[in-house]
Amino acid sequence: MAVQTVTFRHASRAAARPTRRPLAAVAVGFAVLSLLLVPPTLALGWDEIVYVSRWPEFGPAAPFSAPRSRGVPLLVAPVAAVTDSVVALRCYLAAAAGLALYLGYRPWAALLPGRAVAPTAAAAYGALWFALFYGGAAMPNHYVAMAAVGAVGACVRGRWLPLALAVTAAGLMRASDAVWLALPLLAWPGRAGLAPRVAAVGGGLLAGVGPWLVEAELGFGGVWARLREASEIQGGTGLTFSLLEHAAALDGPLLCRPCEGDHVSWPMLGWWLLLPPLTAAGLYATRRTPPEARTAARPEVRTAVRPEVRTAVRLAVVTACSLGFTYLFLIDYAATRFLLPCYALLAVPVVLGLGFVAARLSSRAAAVGLTALALAQLAVQFDTLRTHARIQERARADWERVAEALRAHDVGPPCVLGGGQAIPVAHTLGCRAAEPGEEPTAFVLRDASSPRRARDWTVVEVADTYNPGWRVAVPPAR
Repeated sequence: MAVQTVTFRHASRAAARPTRRPLAAVAVGFAVLSLLLVPPTLALGWDEIVYVSRWPEFGPAAPFSAPRSRGVPLLVAPVAAVTDSVVALRCYLAAAAGLALYLGYRPWAALLPGRAVAPTAAAAYGALWFALFYGGAAMPNHYVAMAAVGAVGACVRGRWLPLALAVTAAGLMRASDAVWLALPLLAWPGRAGLAPRVAAVGGGLLAGVGPWLVEAELGFGGVWARLREASEIQGGTGLTFSLLEHAAALDGPLLCRPCEGDHVSWPMLGWWLLLPPLTAAGLYATRRTPPEARTAARPEVRTAVRPEVRTAVRLAVVTACSLGFTYLFLIDYAATRFLLPCYALLAVPVVLGLGFVAARLSSRAAAVGLTALALAQLAVQFDTLRTHARIQERARADWERVAEALRAHDVGPPCVLGGGQAIPVAHTLGCRAAEPGEEPTAFVLRDASSPRRARDWTVVEVADTYNPGWRVAVPPAR
């Protein structure tokens, strides 16, 4: 039987629509689950405070450090500009995260073989506990991940405007990540559409990273000065290897800095160890046209190894490696959110690899076993998510207790708080965190001694906190 040739540029729109419906369902499920498993009443985290406090409703503004970009303040603007409701903000962000998931994987729906691959890849990414945790969060990493997935899909499909928009979104969210995203897109050896591809990626990069560069010149003394300051804030960047730190962070904490004393969780490590072999299986499955595909009756088999699919999968893997380079080889600490773009991109070859392996299982028991393992891993992800949601509820409640201790010593707005833990407490109290060289009204201390200027101040232990070691230092006159 002759095999019908199918090219992605002339794929039937009617065939693409049914593929997008399951993808839309996955996106809605992701948004709903993120609200059900992480309470929308959860107080804003440290980084969220920095981003959201750009708006007066959530002010005073916290110091905006060199590594940060302005994408998240833009993202939260429709809500943060009009209300200080954390619940409203989290509901809006969950919806935005679901929409981003849909838009990120949508270019793949008409590209990948079969109707289930793109939705399954989106679901595999969306089932990770830390993807769900940050779904309703004012953080950039999920949006960088979806921009990366969408950019690769749009690039292979020759959709230059969506490609430019995806690179722009990545640049607005995290300028450094956008550069690592752009490199493989620009360097990919395909000759077809080279000029529009370079224009789309270059234009998107300029539009996304441009504001960061302008801000560097105006507020940080230049681009190189801002890069140096960003490196210092991150503890210095240089050649390192932090794979073990990322393994230890798989089940938390949210920020593993430093990672001493954090052990690898073997139940959580299982899916992580399967990423390389399943990615390899996905690449192998698209290597060439196998003999059985030449006479197959099923369209999903006939189209499984189209050149465009092979190109897309390879580019996704290369881009994932590029985006992970900074976090694995230049930064010596870890956080689960750092590698979200890598996991989002690798979800595509992983799902193809799973399909390749499953198609060769002759035993029904083996198929049932794989399904059971997948469900067990899903249960582990959801349980870990609920655990960390509860931990964050208790840990962030400490900031209110510290604020109460300061109020008891007549510290309140307008005031300026100093100390390494000042930002979240200052936000809770309605005060500002001290800028460099600014004289604080009081100090917030945690496992730290009083600074020299506060040596004679009254130091008060804060009782009944989830994390130990909270103290405040206030002037004796108070």
